[in-house]
Amino acid sequence: EVQLVESGGGLVQPGGSLRLSCAASGFPFSTYAMSWFRQAPGKEREWVASIYPGDRRFDADSVKGRFSISRDNAKNTVYLHMNSLKPEDTAMYYCATRCQSVDTATCNNWGQGTQVTVSS
Repeated sequence: EVQLVESGGGLVQPGGSLRLSCAASGFPFSTYAMSWFRQAPGKEREWVASIYPGDRRFDADSVKGRFSISRDNAKNTVYLHMNSLKPEDTAMYYCATRCQSVDTATCNNWGQGTQVTVSS
C-alpha cells in the first residue's frame, strides 16, 4: 500500500523559512517522480514543484527562487525547502506521486497534507 506522510508545517513569520518532509512507503521510491502541491482556502489545488528520478527538478513561477524540492532516496523522503515565505504561501501542502497531470493535480496517491501559515 502506497503511503505518503507529510510533516514540517507550522506558523512562520513573513520572510521566514520552513522545510516540509514527505516520507513515502509501499512503492519503489527512487524510480518515481514526486511532487508538491498546495491548496489555500477557497482556491483550487495548485502544483508547486516536482522532482524526477535522476534529480530533474521543476517548480512553479510563483515559488521560483524561493522554494526548492529535493529527495533522499536512501530515506524514501522528498523535501520542500521554503524560504522568503509570504502570506500568500499560506495553504495546506500535499505531496503526491504517480501524477498524470500536475496542471490539473491529477495524481494517484496523496498524503494527508501539512498546514503552512505565514503571518506576523
